[in-house]
Amino acid sequence: MKVFILLVLICFTTVSQELTTPFEKNRFTTTTYDQCIRFYKELDEKFQTVKITEAGETDIGQALHLVIISENEIFEPEELSKDGKVFILINNGIHPGEPDGIDASMILARELAVKGVPENVVVLIIPAYNIDGMLNRNNFTRVNQNGPLEYGFRGNAQNRDLNRDFIKCDTKNARSFVRIFRKWKPHLFVDTHTTDGADYPYKMTYIATHKDKLNPLLSDYLTNRLIPEFEKKMKQKGFETCPYVYNYRSTPDSGIVGFMESPRYSSGYAALFNTTGFISESHMLKSHEERVEAQVAFLKSLIEIAESDYKIIHQNKIKADELTKLQQEYVTSYRLDTLNPEKYLFKGYEAKYKKSNITGFERLYYDRNSPYEKLIDFFNNYIPVSKIKKPFAYIVPQGWWQVIELLKLNGIEMDRLDEDVEMEVESYYIESFDTRNPPFEGHYLHSNVKLKTVVQKRKFYKGDYLIYTGQESDNFICHVLEPESPDSYFNWNFFDAVLQQKEYFEPYLFEDIADSLMNSKPGLRKEFEKMKENDEKFRNDAYLQLKFIYDNTVREHEYMRYPVARVTERK
Repeated sequence: MKVFILLVLICFTTVSQELTTPFEKNRFTTTTYDQCIRFYKELDEKFQTVKITEAGETDIGQALHLVIISENEIFEPEELSKDGKVFILINNGIHPGEPDGIDASMILARELAVKGVPENVVVLIIPAYNIDGMLNRNNFTRVNQNGPLEYGFRGNAQNRDLNRDFIKCDTKNARSFVRIFRKWKPHLFVDTHTTDGADYPYKMTYIATHKDKLNPLLSDYLTNRLIPEFEKKMKQKGFETCPYVYNYRSTPDSGIVGFMESPRYSSGYAALFNTTGFISESHMLKSHEERVEAQVAFLKSLIEIAESDYKIIHQNKIKADELTKLQQEYVTSYRLDTLNPEKYLFKGYEAKYKKSNITGFERLYYDRNSPYEKLIDFFNNYIPVSKIKKPFAYIVPQGWWQVIELLKLNGIEMDRLDEDVEMEVESYYIESFDTRNPPFEGHYLHSNVKLKTVVQKRKFYKGDYLIYTGQESDNFICHVLEPESPDSYFNWNFFDAVLQQKEYFEPYLFEDIADSLMNSKPGLRKEFEKMKENDEKFRNDAYLQLKFIYDNTVREHEYMRYPVARVTERK
């Protein structure tokens, strides 16, 4: 037996030396893209439990790779799911200037291949998501970060931040990610990052999918089992951790806020499909070596929990998907509850101020000679602001083909009308909204949308799309198609053409029919006279008076009408 163990150790040591990562050879460096992919291909060649595949396109022209690590050497999700396996998807290098997870996942993959893959967990690794930015190496853009010597750039080949692209899918990278995600339907998701912000002793913090927007079944498991067990395992490995340090005011002792990640972000997108997500945030002021070690510990801890809890994790997602089909109300927006914070025992450094040698003004610094451990406020509760009742179906006119393409990309089931039809539906009219200027990630993002709901008959055409609710993807469907949702397709400008009027009137000609038009609509003349009486500007402006008649009689129906209709009951 001793001889056998010795031979195993010798074999492990030999293989590990052959598959040493660039980071392990020089702890001040991070792997290049070519080195990274070559490493995984060598793992694939040497171990039957590892497979690397090309899973889609990216904007830079390189294939997006997916590494599958499976104990029973099966690499298709349908068959693995039948066996009750838990799928963990790890995404690396969304911001390649934060490369700790890229290096950590290489080490993790080798250890799983050599030491053995968990029986009930399939590990899926995207080695480098933003290949574009990873190829654009430099040593100056992450000025707040302690190494490595060189690293990638945050923007991709279109100079987009890929962690804002999961709903709008402007990039090939995002579209390839969605195909991976919807094919595998992971139970757990991890996106590896390096944080900015305050200084504190923790080498690792985390963002978990916010409990208040998860299905209650998933939220209960996350809050009462997964997070406590994760923090315990991290501490056992020498990496005490805490929630992401998102300051309530300027410094952590003012309290920290539970981050509500909207679906533009990776974990927010994952949550729409009942996948529990984590963002690992290694601390930028720790050395690259410490950060990589913390990332390895983070990933191992989650895998260990998934292996021990695989039955409940697997069943919870099945149940959550079924409950989503039955759910009748969906929250479209939240606000932070600032009145009822929890308490969290936090370890930090005293925030102090001194005169700046550059500006002469007071500047913030954290005094590492003055550590503290104390209870601080943790603002981790969100209150629903607006809700919608799920319709029986949505109708998306086929002219809005970009929206249809995105719905199909996300695996949304839909039918097409087989004939022209006039139907009574609920329509939204856009009453007001705010627009961000300058643009954000290539869009003039809308927010604070106010709607008027009108029940009306509308004509739809053969080929228009009918999207029935009662799908496991209802959360996604409602979020993107309800204009008030923060990351709705309306807010991302896919329907902006309806915000511009196309037809107008010539006042001298419209005068000839305005009087008869006003008589054609009951009560309109009375409303017109009331406005003249109460509004001085209206009373003294002939054009405004004609416009009032035009807007309330013959103005085009499409102007300010949201194109997607709601069918509230079976027709």
